[in-house]
Amino acid sequence: MNAEIEDGYREFVAGQLHPLLRTAYLLCGHWQTAEDLVQITLVQLYRSWPRIAGLEEPRAYARRVLTNAFVTAQRRRWRAEQPVAEPPRDTRTTAPDPASGVNDRDWQLRLLRQLPPRQRAVLVLRFWEDLDVAETARVLGISTGTVKRQTFDGLATLRQALGEQNGDHQMESQP
Repeated sequence: MNAEIEDGYREFVAGQLHPLLRTAYLLCGHWQTAEDLVQITLVQLYRSWPRIAGLEEPRAYARRVLTNAFVTAQRRRWRAEQPVAEPPRDTRTTAPDPASGVNDRDWQLRLLRQLPPRQRAVLVLRFWEDLDVAETARVLGISTGTVKRQTFDGLATLRQALGEQNGDHQMESQP
């Protein structure tokens, strides 16, 4: 790689490192895993940078690599899970308690993490990255219909969890 192309890569990384880290964190919910995903993404980008540098929007390509790395890592982790003597306490949908030190943001991230990886990726790209349906489909390499379905299912799951926390009686009392 010549010096000019490598400088372009370094400039891209300097400008996109923090947005990629935030997106990765929203996808996986752990900073260390997010850093690993971004590292995988940056290595893959570096290998292909001479070709990617000529793209109109290299950031979109980076998001695609990042989300694919996340989905692939989730598949691998599933196969590697080991049973434990005692299951961990399930706090995924427990509403925040001010005395516990858990704030609304932590609780929302836990709700997001309970979604399947593809639904989580779609919601993060649609609502955090503010991509439209077509762009989300392109980034993930899926159809627009699949994006719409994953969005619908993911939001329905989140609404259900929120409804359970806010009390189903509130939802029933509305006309």
